[in-house]
Amino acid sequence: MENTGTPTLPKKGILSYFRRRRRDSSPNRSRSSSPQVDRISSERSSETPIERSTDAVSFSPYAELLPDPDDTTLSETERLLNAQDAALNRQQRESHLRQFSFFQLNVTLKQGHDLVIRDSCGTSDPYVKFKIGRRVVFKSKTIHRDLNPEWFETFSVPIEDVFKPLEVKVFDYDRGLQDDFMGSAQLDLTSLEPNMPSEVQLNLSEHGKDSYMGYLLLNVNLIPKTQEDREQHLRQNTNIADSSGRMKNQIWSSVVTIVLVEGKNLLPMDANGLSDPYVKFRLGNEKYKSKVSFKTLAPQWLEQIDLHMFDDQKVLEMTVWDKDVRSKDDFMGRCTLDLAQLKRETTHNLWLDLADGAGSIHILLTITGTVGAETISDLANYEPLPSERQALLNRYVLQRSFQRLKDVGHLTVKVFKARNLMAADFAGKSDPFCVLELVNARLQTQTEYKTLTPEWNKIFTFNVRDIHSVLEVTVYDEDRNKTVEFLGKVGIPLLHIHSGEKKWYALKDKKMMHRVKGEVLLELDVVHNPIKASIRTFNPKEEKYMSQEQKFKKKVFMTNVARVRQFILMFLHAGRFIQSCFQWESVPRSLAAFIVYIVIVYNFELYMLPVALILVFLRNYMVLPSKEQQRCLEREAAQQTAVDDDDSEDEKEKSLSTFDFSFLDLFDFVIYDTVELFELCTVGCNPDKRRLAEEERKSFKERLQAVQDVCLTVQNALGYMASHAESIKNTFNFTSPFLSSLLIVVLCIGTVVLYFLPLRWLIMAWGINKFTKKLRSPNSIPNNELFDFLSRVPDDQEKAMYTEIILEPASPNLKKKKSQ
Repeated sequence: MENTGTPTLPKKGILSYFRRRRRDSSPNRSRSSSPQVDRISSERSSETPIERSTDAVSFSPYAELLPDPDDTTLSETERLLNAQDAALNRQQRESHLRQFSFFQLNVTLKQGHDLVIRDSCGTSDPYVKFKIGRRVVFKSKTIHRDLNPEWFETFSVPIEDVFKPLEVKVFDYDRGLQDDFMGSAQLDLTSLEPNMPSEVQLNLSEHGKDSYMGYLLLNVNLIPKTQEDREQHLRQNTNIADSSGRMKNQIWSSVVTIVLVEGKNLLPMDANGLSDPYVKFRLGNEKYKSKVSFKTLAPQWLEQIDLHMFDDQKVLEMTVWDKDVRSKDDFMGRCTLDLAQLKRETTHNLWLDLADGAGSIHILLTITGTVGAETISDLANYEPLPSERQALLNRYVLQRSFQRLKDVGHLTVKVFKARNLMAADFAGKSDPFCVLELVNARLQTQTEYKTLTPEWNKIFTFNVRDIHSVLEVTVYDEDRNKTVEFLGKVGIPLLHIHSGEKKWYALKDKKMMHRVKGEVLLELDVVHNPIKASIRTFNPKEEKYMSQEQKFKKKVFMTNVARVRQFILMFLHAGRFIQSCFQWESVPRSLAAFIVYIVIVYNFELYMLPVALILVFLRNYMVLPSKEQQRCLEREAAQQTAVDDDDSEDEKEKSLSTFDFSFLDLFDFVIYDTVELFELCTVGCNPDKRRLAEEERKSFKERLQAVQDVCLTVQNALGYMASHAESIKNTFNFTSPFLSSLLIVVLCIGTVVLYFLPLRWLIMAWGINKFTKKLRSPNSIPNNELFDFLSRVPDDQEKAMYTEIILEPASPNLKKKKSQ
């Protein structure tokens, strides 16, 4: 550098030199300032903050130590030195940053100001995207209808190349349309001081335009990291990538099936003393968020979750949160569960207490779907021992009928393979797996990929609490995005099982009314104690938590009306017959009825009532068809039920055409679209009009919801009456021989009791039992033994659902043709 008369200073002393020089010369400069300089200073001070701000303003300590290179009060030599010092400072900073191979950038998106309008009502719905290169590192939530939004969201991002700027883009969210651009800005990370939090203002602009589009306020902190931190970060990324790859390939060791049932005694987080709780589940890299149960401290979720478990991920984390609309969700408690301590292929009924909070949650958890031949559920390793079989039989002998009454029986299911399944993938194949459900117990096989004839070769066991339960076997196709597709289902009542029989079962649709492609090969074995099963029959039936929620449907409503009408017509015919006897329309018939009436009334005793019912059973048993004829009748009845279910809808519509319920299936769509269109055309952004419109929409929706609730109540009431009437009919028809025989035994015992004991003693014993039941068993559930019995008898719909489809064996000629 040429010598200009200015003393050459060492590079390290430039900052101290100018700091001292400005301090010493500032009074003289203020006194000797020219009018032109005063004018320039006044013009600078009058500039608005927007005009004076740059694209990225960071408050750095260097700005306080260095003079402004463009300051007009400095001489040319001073400006040259300032430029040299700025370049030197930039080089020193870059060389300082290059010493670190890894950084962590902590960013807090605080708020935005004066954002541009993108919606027709004069507002926008802004959200922010942060990108480094082509990778989106963070996306904020959407703030609706606000031009000065406040986010206050914090995130961290690893930085390997600090010389790549952080790109920030703001968009307006449009439902169903492409989001509108609201401006962008870039933040030069090299302008940040390491380990020094600073506030940054980013002015938004559009490329090629010079219009003002508002600005964002951020808090940023660039933290240098060591080489060990970088290697740890790379290892974590490698583990995540490996886990993601395994999840994509579905090479998991087991499936954890969770049924989130309920919670109790949770913390009140809202001002009304209630909460809106939901649960977050995390197992390794898999997460799930349950639905929200509003305004309750004892929520009922009844939600099923399937998570994949790997060998190195065996801790299940559960956190409970309170949903807030306008603020961050509140934490209510957490609990963890070590899955390695739980027995596999067993459904565990667990109440888990919440730490860092209060209350508990109720879940059903099953670890199933184990992959590999080394598991105890694989048939390759299964060796039946005669001693184990004998021990199982001794467990349910009649001598132990009154020990452990809830342990009714034991079910063993061998799932071998399936054939002729539906093709669910584009390549004409499927990825099938099989799920077995017995009330609330749920087990499943592993997934066999790209095949229509999978071989699972698994064996499962269930504890039977009710011999009248139904084993449901469902085949699903597994997709890569963790969703499943239904392939077929079959329901097998435990009382219909022939132990040790290996057979093919035809698959049905979801309602189990129609045949679908595919069969599954099973071998079932059930052992139970008949006395325990009989006692359990007169107790409340176990509730299935994951039962399908009842909704109003016009087809179901008309079906229930037809079912009830059938019994009403039967009673009307009986009434007409009795009336004809009174009117002497047929003299011989009326004379015979009169004589029978006199004889019965004259000789009537109370014990004759059960005898009469036994005679009805005897009459139906005498005309009972053979087993082969019964199977044919059941198949015809099932086919007729399916045909009636499909083809008689037009006739039912004619009979019930006075009121059309079809609009209720689409009322949500009609309400929301019509009202929103009306608001857009007439209301606009007027707050008062919008509030009135929302109130009208709410009241209109409430009225329609009330109509739908009434229709649903009527539908369920009709179905309840029809189901019980059909159950009574099927009891006397020996549809379930076990239940009919049990009722005959009960009637015989009742006949003997009524014959020897006076009626008042029986009524007194019944009353004493009812009054003292709660005192004797405080935790007992109030029940009616007659309705508990009828709940086990299948009605006509269940009878059709559980009727087995007999597969026709392939003819020898057909086999020869295939072989040729």
